[in-house]
Amino acid sequence: MMQGSSVTATLILALVAVVTAPTCAMPETTDSVLTAKAKIALFADEQVRGRLITIETVNGVVILRGRIDSSESRARASSVVEALPGVKRVRNDLKVTSLGDRPPIAAVDADITRAVQARLSQELPLSQIGVRTGGGTVALTGVVATIDVGARASELARGVPGVRSVTNELTYDPATRPPVKPGAPRTTPR
Repeated sequence: MMQGSSVTATLILALVAVVTAPTCAMPETTDSVLTAKAKIALFADEQVRGRLITIETVNGVVILRGRIDSSESRARASSVVEALPGVKRVRNDLKVTSLGDRPPIAAVDADITRAVQARLSQELPLSQIGVRTGGGTVALTGVVATIDVGARASELARGVPGVRSVTNELTYDPATRPPVKPGAPRTTPR
């Protein structure tokens, strides 16, 4: 009898370990983190480059909206986002349209760098980000507090006329968060 109860106890312990392992091993990824990761991934992808795409995440489902220049780029956007850890599903509402309707903008790299720096300096947590430009490609460097701040920096830089692509080389360090002023409401980090 003793051997049967120890086998039962072992099976119960193994079942408990299997059932609880996924929740202990993988913390739930928040929607805002998924949105930020998707923005960075799409900005970094050579075929997609985050062109006129807005991203929203609801309960792990990433929704892509906006315009893109080809069916191949539309499919690539889905596959890039689907590959991100924590993404449950991608809803691709991107419309394929000609982005060539806009006239090309000839901009000097130094002018682009100044314009990106001006845009970033308007938002306090982005003011310490380094900007390099070469051939219309903007590289963002430095340390920011969260992935959301890094994604916002890429988004702001991409919106500057003359920018062809953005390379996000930012690193993340929560210790760089600005101190909370006395009397200001405290927010929990994402």
